[in-house]
Amino acid sequence: MANIDLVQLTEHTKKLTAMIVEDEKVTNELLSSTFKNFFSDVYSCFNGEEALATYNKAKPDVVFVDIIMSGMDGIELSRKIREINPNQIIIVISASNDIEKISESIEIGVNSFVQKPIDTKKIIELLTSVISMITKKRKIETKTFSISLPLDLYDLVNDNAKAESISKNAVIIRALRGFYE
Repeated sequence: MANIDLVQLTEHTKKLTAMIVEDEKVTNELLSSTFKNFFSDVYSCFNGEEALATYNKAKPDVVFVDIIMSGMDGIELSRKIREINPNQIIIVISASNDIEKISESIEIGVNSFVQKPIDTKKIIELLTSVISMITKKRKIETKTFSISLPLDLYDLVNDNAKAESISKNAVIIRALRGFYE
């Protein structure tokens, strides 16, 4: 962990979007401003209802959520997001020591739980973990195409697949031709 290349880490995270769900204004602003240094877009929400609406519109790559919030709490929000997208990366950032809440978040299948306060080292470890999760997820998706692609080429294929409504194999062939020309 000591030799983390922040430039390389940022190159990977800048291709991603994130959503912060935190009801405390100062903490929300701090997390949002910190993560804006790493992600291409950061959506900031102050409650579960607002977050669910934003999630449905923005479809962020990573969701950072606090557990304890008024109205819809982070557990319920995570559950609803899981119903929409079972593969969504959800990371709980909370000061809660409530074992029941922590157990419930694990039961829902959140990807990680980080205890507040968060320092720089925790953020770097967290982002490294996020990149690892996304790389693993993309390798699994890539295997469904029966080939293995480098991460940058995967992004090209993925972008092409979103932009055009042609078969996956045609997208891969077109991307490979462009990559090797």
